[in-house]
Amino acid sequence: MIRRILATTFKELLQLKRDWRTALALLGMPIVLLMIYGYALSFDVTDIRLGLVDQSRTRASRRLVEAFLKSGYFVQKAVLDDTRPLDGLFTAETIQAALVIPADFAAKTSARRPTSILFVLDGSDSQTANTVLGYARQIVASQTGGVYGIEVQAPYEAAPLVWFNPDLKSSIFLVPGLLAFILMVSSVIATALAVVREKERGTMESLRATPIRAIELLLGKTLPYLLVASVSAAGSLFLAWALFDVPIRGSLLWLAVVTLLFLAGGLGWGIFISTLAETQQLAFQLGLLSSMLPTLLLSGFIFPISSMPKALQFVSLIVPARYYISALRSIVLKGVGPEMWGVQAIALIIYAGIVLLLATVRMVRSL
Repeated sequence: MIRRILATTFKELLQLKRDWRTALALLGMPIVLLMIYGYALSFDVTDIRLGLVDQSRTRASRRLVEAFLKSGYFVQKAVLDDTRPLDGLFTAETIQAALVIPADFAAKTSARRPTSILFVLDGSDSQTANTVLGYARQIVASQTGGVYGIEVQAPYEAAPLVWFNPDLKSSIFLVPGLLAFILMVSSVIATALAVVREKERGTMESLRATPIRAIELLLGKTLPYLLVASVSAAGSLFLAWALFDVPIRGSLLWLAVVTLLFLAGGLGWGIFISTLAETQQLAFQLGLLSSMLPTLLLSGFIFPISSMPKALQFVSLIVPARYYISALRSIVLKGVGPEMWGVQAIALIIYAGIVLLLATVRMVRSL
């Protein structure tokens, strides 16, 4: 049995060696995608075009304006005497936000009276608007002790303490999910083409004439791609640490174990697809649709699962990336042990077992 598995594995490795473009794609695609999406995908908003209407023209108002401009988020694009031109500036997209400081700003803040500051936003992009609004609230609160007319009874200083991601970089949050997305897509597509290639070239008939069993063929087809995907995952994790400052606080051993469980499920699903499809084109399309969309939309990679409708939360239970991303963030960012992500690991084991069983059954029918 072991000899037949190793022979099939060696055959598949020779095939990858001959088809060097496929091997290069399997090794290089995750790394290239990580670099592209890692730099391009970000929730951080900078260089916000700001219009200023300072009707107070006092030291206190200038201090508030300087706080906005020195924050690193805002860039001054217009200075106005009143609010009437704002509509035209927003329509022409000259500015994205406007800070309006009333004439009695200094008098009210010095008297510790509630102060209303108008902050106008372009809400056509709601996600960006919410982020910008958060920046403005922080800046105003740090300068005045209150915001939007909220009265503060006594002066105080709030010292925020953020664990695991002190600078609140979106890359620290997104890159682990991006790793799961890339590894899932690449592993499924790689093995989805493995058996289909045998069908298209007519070598499946030769396999049927050999004494090899379905489980042996399944393992022989999966192991080479598991090796390639593991190397690719290691390279991607290194780049995440080197380029995006993603800390790896937990055990590398546990990280490897969880990654192997995730890859086993992805590779098994790819083999299952390859037993259903008759052409490489169809296998590629099925692999892409069944791995990319669920991982992107239903795994918690970008959108929190808790904010989804109950029906979609239930559907997300069968998405393996949901469990891998949770475990990955726990190990990489928090440095915790299996006691915190053990449930996710068990879910990955169950998923891998089910898809490998389905792939084996289909392989038996194929042979």
